[in-house]
Parts: sequence; C-alpha cells; structure tokens
Amino acid sequence: MNRNVIIVIVLVVLVLLTAVQALQLSSLKTSISTGKVSVGNAPAQISGGSLPSSLNDLPTQVGGC
Repeated sequence: MNRNVIIVIVLVVLVLLTAVQALQLSSLKTSISTGKVSVGNAPAQISGGSLPSSLNDLPTQVGGC
C-alpha cells in the first residue's frame, strides 16, 4: 500500500473516533443538566475489611513540587 493511503486511513479513523466521543460528551452533558445523572462526592468503600492503622493518619491530599 502507498504510504499516503495509510496516513489518510489513520486520519479518517481518528476523525471518526473524535466525532463519536464528541457525541458521547454532548449526551453526557445533557444527561447531567437534566438531572438524569447525579454527581456525588461519596467516600470510597473498601470491601473485605478495614485499612491498616498505619494508613489512617495519612493526609487526604499530597502536595506538589
């Protein structure tokens, strides 16, 4: 195959994937604005036991450089 044909095929696939993702994002934004999807801030639940005591005193956020 010609190199240019392969590049065009890859670009077409990338444009199609971008279009699909844009439609999904638009649908998600509509669902959030109409209240069909709720965004919460619930703490994570760990199944199968509790954390070791050494992990209880860790900060919730880590500072950057």
